[in-house]
Amino acid sequence: MKNCIFCQIIDGKIPAKKVYEDDDVIVIEDLYPVAPVHLLIIPKKHIPTLVDITADDQALLGKIMLVAKQVADKTGISEKGFKAVFNVKQWGGQSIYHIHLHVVGGAPLRIHVA
Repeated sequence: MKNCIFCQIIDGKIPAKKVYEDDDVIVIEDLYPVAPVHLLIIPKKHIPTLVDITADDQALLGKIMLVAKQVADKTGISEKGFKAVFNVKQWGGQSIYHIHLHVVGGAPLRIHVA
């Protein structure tokens, strides 16, 4: 989608601090980090919300989780732990309607989900 900020980052129209990229996903540093490490894993396929996924997206979602483990290892947050969170729609705190997984760590986290 041409007005989606993540699609524009993927297309190289908006700069971002890339941590990883392959044919399916891009990983960037969050502009507003809540911890020393705060990365966004963004699929290159535009899917607005997690509610919009289909069975065809199963492999892509599995890859996102594998990349989360890889970047957590690479940044050194695997050993002590981290959070991996999808925000879904308005009540779930989603602000950009292109699914993305937050990988957050590097310090004790006080963010809890009941």
